[in-house]
Amino acid sequence: MKIFILTIFPDIFKDTLNFSILKRAKEKGKVDYRIINIRDFALDKHKTTDDIPYGGLEGMVMKVEPIFNALEKIKEDIDENSKTKILLLSASGKKLTQEKLRIYSQMDNIILICGRYEGVDERVINFVDEEISIGDYVLSGGEFPAMVLIEGIVRLIPDVLGNKQSIENESFNNGLLDYPQYTRPREFKGYIVPEVLLSGNHEEIKKWRRRQAIKKTYLNRPDLLDNINLTEEEKKILDEIKKGDKNE
Repeated sequence: MKIFILTIFPDIFKDTLNFSILKRAKEKGKVDYRIINIRDFALDKHKTTDDIPYGGLEGMVMKVEPIFNALEKIKEDIDENSKTKILLLSASGKKLTQEKLRIYSQMDNIILICGRYEGVDERVINFVDEEISIGDYVLSGGEFPAMVLIEGIVRLIPDVLGNKQSIENESFNNGLLDYPQYTRPREFKGYIVPEVLLSGNHEEIKKWRRRQAIKKTYLNRPDLLDNINLTEEEKKILDEIKKGDKNE
């Protein structure tokens, strides 16, 4: 996979792409990062990438021409028949989900456009596939949201992570949040690891983990439960959890 990053601050990515999973994926030849400086595609001698917004108001807006020119240059370097997604990072975009990350991880090329200032000229939307937000909050630019996407995508590429099962058991992959995890020591400041995890009974451990995943989802992200097909037994578990919550 090739990941193209369009930004006016390329230095942000030079170190962050050289750690942990992102670095290993590159070394394995699973991903190739291409950092594109949008300023290189500006039309004037000052390399201007932003201008004042029509209609007034404060702030600056990123110009459409440099971004379009950068996209056109990238398209020259990729196979027109390859699977490609062009994504604009924006607080106004659709919410990023694990399902979207799975789809992106199957692409041959991902092109990420990092906005800045008050955003990008709305006409950029005509040249992208999706406008993506990583959450209901505002940052100064799209660079760090782009890193979130890159991390989320790369770790789903086959053979990047050593243990495939670890991905399958993670939050959101089965619709629920992940169950609680424990490691040594067995007791810490009066807090003890649940006995079932020490029992060696794998069937009971599996049941406990499912119950705890349902409980954590109910407490932290109850909205997710609306989209999950729970078994009748799991529905009973959820009812018990709700009753316990009301009694506390």
